[in-house]
Amino acid sequence: MLTDSHCHLDFDCFDADRDLVLQRAEAAGVGRIVVPAVAAEHWPRVRALAGAYSNVSYGVGIHPCFATGNSLVEVESLPQWLQQPGCVAIGECGLDAVNSPLSLPEQQQLLERHLVVASEVQLPLLLHVRKAHHLLLPQLDRHSLPRAGVIHGFSGSRELAAEYVRRGYFLGVGGVITYARARKTREAIASVPVDALLLETDSPDMPLCGQQGKRNEPASVQSVLQALSQLLDLPSDALAEQLARNNSRFFNRLV
Repeated sequence: MLTDSHCHLDFDCFDADRDLVLQRAEAAGVGRIVVPAVAAEHWPRVRALAGAYSNVSYGVGIHPCFATGNSLVEVESLPQWLQQPGCVAIGECGLDAVNSPLSLPEQQQLLERHLVVASEVQLPLLLHVRKAHHLLLPQLDRHSLPRAGVIHGFSGSRELAAEYVRRGYFLGVGGVITYARARKTREAIASVPVDALLLETDSPDMPLCGQQGKRNEPASVQSVLQALSQLLDLPSDALAEQLARNNSRFFNRLV
């Protein structure tokens, strides 16, 4: 079974048909879904989802684009949430130079707390980064992070991909690779070892080519798998088996 390693199933747009969304995912061969919280107020929601659905796990963190002036206070309660059943990661967290209400120094301060906690509890990070790789890499290097993390929705160059993989990070592969015009990202994904990749949808965002403007769903992982199979020229069954091993290694607290 496939894993959607990054899906915002707790968002309001799924409230009316969440059960059907999960049924469609299962029918498409997607047996595990990881839901990262984007704000402290979402932490109870993702925990409740994991309690309600046996195939859902979650992460807790504060996304830079959802951060507020109170986030540096809220993040102090992060450790206690990481001990809850079904919690398998820290995030979504990171740096965003385009669309955050916080300055980059404030974002770095917020991220720093996530990194310290990740080092202490040895959980992987679900990292969002946009136009700030030059700041993120040195900040990651200042910490001992044995479980590293995943660069969610990776869309950088071959060189940047190599920098993360060399440090032990995974790259999140989603709908971007279904666009022929995304040549840089496709080349970067094809250049790294397959054991450094995780599939994701970022639902309800990051739709596949041809589905722009529509709500994305975790069932789309199957289409991402097929696109990756063609890109890497690997049989989809063998690729799915490798990706299952990757997810097991990354989310070793999946329950």
